[in-house]
Amino acid sequence: MATRKVLLTVVGHVDHGKTSLLDKIRRTAVTQGEAGAITQAIGVSIIPIEIIKKICGKLLDALKMNLTVPGILAIDTPGHAAFTSLRKRGGSLADIAILVVDINEGFKPQTIESIEILKANKVPFIIAANKIDLINRWNFDKNKFLLDNINSLDFSIQGEFEKKIYELVGQVNEHGLQSERFDRIEDYTKQIAIVPVSAHTGQGIPELLMVLTGLAQKFLEKKLEINEEGNCKGTILEVKEEKGLGTTLDAIIYNGKLKVNEHLIIGGIEKPTVVKIRALLEPAELAEMREKKSKFKNVKEVTAATGVKIVAPGLEEAVAGMPIRSCSSAEEIEQLKNEVQEEVGEVIVDCDEECNGVMIKADTIGGLEALQNLLKEKNIPISSSSLGDISKKDISKLESLKEKDEFTGVLLSFNIKIPAEIEELIKVKNLVVINHDVIYKTIEEYENYVDKLKKEIEIKELSKLVRPCKFAILKGYTFRQNNPAIVGVGIEIGRIKTGDPIMKTDGVRISHVKSMQEGKESLSLAEQGKQVAMAMDGVTVGRQIDEGDFLYADIPEEDFKKLKELKKHLSKSEIEIMKEVAEIKRKNNPVWGVG
Repeated sequence: MATRKVLLTVVGHVDHGKTSLLDKIRRTAVTQGEAGAITQAIGVSIIPIEIIKKICGKLLDALKMNLTVPGILAIDTPGHAAFTSLRKRGGSLADIAILVVDINEGFKPQTIESIEILKANKVPFIIAANKIDLINRWNFDKNKFLLDNINSLDFSIQGEFEKKIYELVGQVNEHGLQSERFDRIEDYTKQIAIVPVSAHTGQGIPELLMVLTGLAQKFLEKKLEINEEGNCKGTILEVKEEKGLGTTLDAIIYNGKLKVNEHLIIGGIEKPTVVKIRALLEPAELAEMREKKSKFKNVKEVTAATGVKIVAPGLEEAVAGMPIRSCSSAEEIEQLKNEVQEEVGEVIVDCDEECNGVMIKADTIGGLEALQNLLKEKNIPISSSSLGDISKKDISKLESLKEKDEFTGVLLSFNIKIPAEIEELIKVKNLVVINHDVIYKTIEEYENYVDKLKKEIEIKELSKLVRPCKFAILKGYTFRQNNPAIVGVGIEIGRIKTGDPIMKTDGVRISHVKSMQEGKESLSLAEQGKQVAMAMDGVTVGRQIDEGDFLYADIPEEDFKKLKELKKHLSKSEIEIMKEVAEIKRKNNPVWGVG
C-alpha cells in the first residue's frame, strides 16, 4: 500500500478569489526557485510536500512541525457545478476543502451552497478569509509571519479586522458549525479554522498550507492509503469536445493505475459504457492548465492520485461525475460494469406507482447527489432522481404525484434547462417546478412553498370551524321579537358566521345565526367591530334574551380541539374567548375540550 497526496478542492462564491489563491500558491513555489515543481495534470495542480515545506519555511521550525504526507493534489474546479461532480462512492472525492470567503463581503449565495454541500458530504474544511490586504490601512511586512504582522498593526485596524473575523464566526454559526481564528482553536475536531489570507500579496498562504497539511496528516492518514498497482478507480470531472480528438474526458484517478489500450468502464444513466483507451494526455506546459488547452503530451500510464485527459471512441454518452474503472482483461468487465452501475443506482432512482416524495433532477450526477443529500438531511422524501432537462414523461409523473400529495408532488431541480413547451405545460397544468443554479435556493423555495401550502390548508380548515366570538345585543335595536327574533348586535371579539350555534354566559345553547344584515346587504360573516342585524330562531326578546346581554358562539367540543391545534392563526383576544368558553363548559363537564 502507498500513501497518496491529499485531494483538496477550493470552493466559494464567484469572485471571492478561489483561482487567485491557487495561482498564488503556484507562483510562490516558483519564486522559491522551484520552477516547474508544481506540475499540472488535467484539472489538478500537484503540489509536492517539499514545496509546501519551502513555502511554510521557518513557520514549521517555529512550530516544530514535521510534515509527512506526500503533498497536495489541488483540484481546479473551473465552474461551481464542477465542484458538485467531485464524487466517488460514499461521498465526496475531496479529502479536505478550502472555503474561500472575501473577508470584506462575508457569506454570499455560493458560499452558503458550498458550506451546505461540504456538511452534507462530511468533507472537513478550513476557511481562507481572503482579501485582508483590502482592509483600510492594512500593512504587510513580507519578512514577518502573519500573526506578527497582525499584532504590529495599529490598534484601530486590529479592531476592524477582529470585527470582520467575528462576523464570519457568526455566519458559520448560522449553519450549525463552530469556528475560530486558526491560532485560537482549542479542538480541531469541533471548530473550523479561519485563516486570514491575501491571494494578492501571498500573506497567510504559509499558515493556510500549514493548517491544511497538518489537519490532513492528523485526521486523514488511513483515507490516503491506496493501491498504486491495481485497476484504476476514478471520476469524470468534465466531458469536452477537443479539436482533432473528438469527445474526451477530464478525469481524476484516486486509486490504482490507468494505461493506454486498457478497457475503461464508465457508469451511465441507464447502462454502463465500455471503451478502449486510445490515448492518455497530460499538459505539456507547467502553466495553468486552462490557459494551455491545446498543448498536451502523450503518456502511456498514470498512477493515482492524479488528473488525466482520456481519449477513446464512444465517449459521447459520458456525464460529469460518473464513476470510471479500468481493466486489461475482458473477464473483469462484467463485474466492473455491475460495480459502476451499483454506484450510479445509489443516486439515480426511478419511481414506481406507489412511491411518494419530491422528484429531483440535476445536470450532473454530483449535483443530483448533492441535492439528494441536502434533502435527506431535512427529512424531505424523494420519489425519483434523474439527470437532464425536464421531459413530458417527467410532467406526467409529476401530475400523478401531485394528485396523491400536494406537498411532495413537486419537481426540484438544480442547474437544468426547462424547454419553452414544457414551461407552458407546467403553467397549464398548474404544477410546481422549482429550479435554481444554487442548490440551497431550490430547497429554500420548496420550504417556503410547503409553509404557504400548510397555511392555506389550515386557514381553509379554520373557515369550516365555529370560531371564538363574543357579542352584545344592542339596546334599542330590537327589530322583531321572535319567529325569528331580529336584533342589532355588536361583535366585541372574534367573528361569527351564518349557521354558527349561540349560547348564553351560563353555557346553555339557545339558537343559531339564521342570517345577518348590514344595512341592506346580507352577510355570511361578521367580524370584530361590526354592528349587524342578526336573525335567531327559537328565542324571544324579553324571555330567553334581552337587550344588553352578552352571548357567545357555542363552539362544539371537536371544533374547540381543532382550534387549539390551529391557534397560531387566531388573535390573542380570540384565544382569551376560547378560555372563557372552556371555563363556562367545564362547570358542567370538567374535562370538556381536554386532549
